[in-house]
Amino acid sequence: MTKNSPIVSTDEPASELIDARIQSLADWRGDLLASLRSLIRAAHATIVEEWKWSTPAWYSDGLICTGETYKQVVKLTFAKGASLPDPARLFNSSLDGKVRRAIDFREGAEVNQLALTQLIQAAVELNKRSAR
Repeated sequence: MTKNSPIVSTDEPASELIDARIQSLADWRGDLLASLRSLIRAAHATIVEEWKWSTPAWYSDGLICTGETYKQVVKLTFAKGASLPDPARLFNSSLDGKVRRAIDFREGAEVNQLALTQLIQAAVELNKRSAR
């Protein structure tokens, strides 16, 4: 998330806060976050958006991932990433953590949409099993 973010916690719906974050970036990060958001939402029908920790967050029976923006990267942090299969080796950040894993996308990065969709779906299924 950006340190100078104009977005402050309000009672606005999460979708509006996420829209505002994307618009406030006005560069490649906004475009990429919007694209990742669409992919996440399309990955599974039960996914809902929330605004937590001043950042977009996606849930289904628990936290799936957050979408943070920094000067050099857009980062998807998966709450239970260490427990997810990653045959495409998407995770490239927070690899030493025992629970979380992240994907840092730099400007111009290619997004492996199929592999990312499968990772999101695996996170949904893991949350579903954990909720039982």
